[in-house]
Amino acid sequence: MRTLLLAATLAVTAGTATGCASLGRQAFAEPKVTFQEMRLNGLGLTGGSLDVVLNVENPNGYRLDATRMTYKLFIDTIPFGEGTVNQQLTVDEKSQTTVRIPVNFSYSGVGAAGRALIQNGTVPYRVTGDLTVATPIGNYTRPYDMAGRYSILSGSSR
Repeated sequence: MRTLLLAATLAVTAGTATGCASLGRQAFAEPKVTFQEMRLNGLGLTGGSLDVVLNVENPNGYRLDATRMTYKLFIDTIPFGEGTVNQQLTVDEKSQTTVRIPVNFSYSGVGAAGRALIQNGTVPYRVTGDLTVATPIGNYTRPYDMAGRYSILSGSSR
């Protein structure tokens, strides 16, 4: 009888936990990360700097705190820059905010992609990474991946 009571208690507890977990997942909508633009800040004799600007949208009815963001920037399939942003970012409920990722580069490190940008004025790019947010139901990591073409004259296009 005790075994039957224990098994019934465990079944009810497991069912309740599963139900609560699925309710939590339904109540959480993934944040949406989109590429906004890439801005060339400057070119020098040995390299330059640019900013990758991403938009983070929170569709939830509560604020999200981004605790970590990783990124990899590829120019014409060549790794151009990568890193981690550990600065906390708050996205209010039903709102959006922009994240600026500074990337410094040297011409020797980018080779053909840097030469193509200088010669042609345009190159394909890709930005990948993930965003970790703290929510009322725990931490959540969402990957992102965007691509387009960058033109020195007109900026980026998707």
